[in-house]
Order: sequence, then C-alpha cells, then structure tokens
Amino acid sequence: MRVLVVNAGSSSLKLRVLDEDGGVVATRDLPAPHGAEDAAAIAAAFAGVEGIEAVGHRVVHGGAEFTDPVLIDERVVERLAALTDLAPLHQPKALMGIAAVGAAFPGLPEVACFDTAFHAHIPAAAVTYALPKEWNERWGLRRYGFHGLSHAYASRRAAELVGRDVTELRIVTCHLGAGSSLAAVKDGRSIDTTMGFTPLEGLVMATRTGDVDPGMLLWLQERLGASARDVSETLSHRSGLLGLCGTADMREVVERAAAGDADAALALDVYVHRLRASIARMAAALNGLDVLVFTGGVGENAPVVRRLAAEGLSFLGVAVDPELNAGGPADREIGAVDATARVLVVAAREDVEIARETRAVVRGA
Repeated sequence: MRVLVVNAGSSSLKLRVLDEDGGVVATRDLPAPHGAEDAAAIAAAFAGVEGIEAVGHRVVHGGAEFTDPVLIDERVVERLAALTDLAPLHQPKALMGIAAVGAAFPGLPEVACFDTAFHAHIPAAAVTYALPKEWNERWGLRRYGFHGLSHAYASRRAAELVGRDVTELRIVTCHLGAGSSLAAVKDGRSIDTTMGFTPLEGLVMATRTGDVDPGMLLWLQERLGASARDVSETLSHRSGLLGLCGTADMREVVERAAAGDADAALALDVYVHRLRASIARMAAALNGLDVLVFTGGVGENAPVVRRLAAEGLSFLGVAVDPELNAGGPADREIGAVDATARVLVVAAREDVEIARETRAVVRGA
C-alpha cells in the first residue's frame, strides 16, 4: 500500500509518497496550506504518481482523547479543532492540511497520526504535575510529551540494528533538533519523556528555554511588567542557544566554541549538561540502559554533542568510539567495543512511522 504522508508546518506543506518498504516514491514541498482551496495545487503535484491508497497526517496534539492513530471523519476534525488551544501554532495547520488533501484526493481514507500518542500510556507518576487536584482535573493538566512519531520509529529501528526485539530492550531515544526531547522506551512503549504540557519543558533547544524555575518567571514578569504573551514569546523564540550566544544553529555554536568564543562555549556546556542529566533520568526510569539512540538534525550531525554527552555517562556503560562517532551514514553503531550499552545514530523518519500507522488503521478498518 502506497501512503501519502502529510506534514503541514507553519511555512510549508511537506508531502511524501512511501511504499511498503519505506522507500520514497515521490516528494513535493508546497507553500503552507490554507484549506480546501489548495486542493488543485496538491492534485496537480501528484498527477503522475500512481497507486496512492491512503493518506497519513502528522498531527502534533491528540490531547487525552486521541491515544492512537485514528481514521479521520467529521467528528475527528471537530475534536481536533477543539484542541487548538493546546497547540495554537501547529493544530490549525494540520487541520488545513487535512482539508486540502481531502479535497485533492476525495474518497481516499485519511488517518491522523499523533506526536503525543506514543507517550499516552506513561505511568501516572511520570505525567502528573504536583498542582491542586481540581486544576489537573478541570484543565487536563498533565505531561503529554511530543516527538512521539520520531521516538517510536527510532526505538524500533534501533532494535532492528542491534538484532533484538524492541520489547526486550531498555532504550533511551534522543530526538535532538530545533526542538528536542528524550524518551525512555521499555517493552516498545514510552514510559517517560522530557517534554510536558507544552513543547517548552525539558532540554535546552535552539530557541526554547527548556526547564526553568517557574518562580523566577513570575518574579521577572512582575519586574518587567510583561504580559503572559510577551513572556511566552521570549521563552519560545528568544531563549535556548539563541538567547545564550546569539545563534540557534548548533553547527555555528560548535565552531565558535572551538574558536574560543566564551558565550558559545557556555551555550554548548549548558546544552550538554542538561542533555546528559536528562539521559540519566530516562535511564533511571528504565532501571538501566541497553541502547542509547541519537536522531534528529543535531543528533545525527553533531558528533561533538554525542561525544560530550557520552563522556558523562560512563556509569551507565555508555562510551563512543572516536572514529565511528566522527562521521558516516545514519543507522549505524558508534559505541566503543567494550561498552555495555549500545550507542547508535538513527536517521529521523517520522514519515515511515506515519505510513506504518496509517496502513495499520486502514487495514484494520
């Protein structure tokens, strides 16, 4: 079954047709969707591509209601729209993509695949915030987690590479990109993750702060006289690596740090300190570590970050081979031969995971 995978972002509509083996049959990047009026352009873009039998949409937020991929109908669209306030930047674009592709390919089954779903069954102890019970119940406050499609694929692919069943392994997956998060994967399922109610929690990211003291934010808001919107804008778009050293590009951070730039060196140290500590936290949730996986733009292409993280994790049996870590294609092992934990670099392929989930839903339906 060929699946059209749809990833509707803020600036573009990424479309990929995948075959059963994960091979890319066709790829198109179009301007960000605005709704059903984009249908003609989408249909024209795939006019010569045959055999598309289903459509899989990446949807960032499924809330507490959607804990598995689901066949899209009018009720699902209405429920997804009701979740917009949980993901105001991403949810509207996904809904526009659903409208546009549905109009371009009427009659094809469409499936919503959620970035939050992989984390939906994390134990209550790991998802519950220590807030008043009535707040948590009234507003559905909990740690949702994100990047689930990437974590699901990376853990499954890592198991294939080490020749074991994913249900036999304790895996920490590190999705490191502009947005970054970790997941603790046991029995093939996420049991802990670093992102929370929003994608702000957890690691230091390109422009996002990650964990900060909420009391400090309240203190700053009072003294700056800033609105909640102003603070949110700063935390999401002017913090992280960008806030620390003036660039959100990890390649530039590494180059400047190596050249002696003090701000860049501090930014890299802060990034790695948080990453290393969070990997250890995930391993604690797993009661050990069998496989450590790096994926995403930074995870795949920043050997310095991988090396520095591993240097502080020897107590977990993690060590990287300098030559293997230095470079090479993705989907490879980079761990030292005498390390007890396997260390891998895996290409991020959310599209493969979306296609897999879509086929399962359509065939099940």
